[in-house]
Amino acid sequence: MTATLESLGIDRMSVDDRILLVQQIWESVEADSAGTLLTEAQRQELERRADDDDANPDDTIPWEQVEAEALARWKR
Repeated sequence: MTATLESLGIDRMSVDDRILLVQQIWESVEADSAGTLLTEAQRQELERRADDDDANPDDTIPWEQVEAEALARWKR
């Protein structure tokens, strides 16, 4: 049987208690899924990009330029 707000008595809790419960549930989900949100390929790509950034610290594009180019593409 699936638990419901009513069967668990959550609907009778105060707003503050429900907010606290949501926070606790979110923290438990986060703890259980820590390290499993990325595939191995995604993790390797992030590592590759971080290594590239470390090796080429001056190879950057200012945010303003990226934003302007993106907006220009959308206006086409």
